[in-house]
Amino acid sequence: MRKTFALAAAAVALTGCGMLPGQQGGGGEERQTAATTLEQVEETAAETPGESAPPQQDQVIASRETKVASAGNHGTARADITGLKRQGRTATLSWTVTALDGKVNMHNGMGSYTTDFSVSAVSLIDPVNAKRYRVARNGTGQDAECVCSHTQGQFLEQDRTTSLYAVFAAPPADVTKVNVELPMIGVITDVPIS
Repeated sequence: MRKTFALAAAAVALTGCGMLPGQQGGGGEERQTAATTLEQVEETAAETPGESAPPQQDQVIASRETKVASAGNHGTARADITGLKRQGRTATLSWTVTALDGKVNMHNGMGSYTTDFSVSAVSLIDPVNAKRYRVARNGTGQDAECVCSHTQGQFLEQDRTTSLYAVFAAPPADVTKVNVELPMIGVITDVPIS
């Protein structure tokens, strides 16, 4: 039991383990990886010792501002993409959300369902290959968690910012830009992959 929990925690901490859930969306084909195995976790741990949540970049590479309304909260929010970095077979998206006015619900505003307090509903859209990439998971069962930020209790007041991240299977090497779909915010197009 402890070993299973430790492996799950290691998979979350490492930005390369996981699989994408098998949900269809966006009119394109989904990119999926095989389920995380003990060997994959050990291989990744050997390659990337001591890694945790990826650091935020300082430079904004893409941005979108919009009115948001969620769970009785209304306001204006701006999302700034600060990084989309390919690392082997994974890609890590980093971004911030700032409340420009009103109150912005980050608590469950970017999750896949009402009680999902994460950013698991964020996706990358590869317009070249017509594929949608969903956030990686640390396993295959119903209890598998996203390899991403958790937002429980976050309701942003005006001028407050939160930093977020999510890990995905990487698009093919010849794909240099993708569209990023952020719930509440919308689609940010032509985000470069570094």
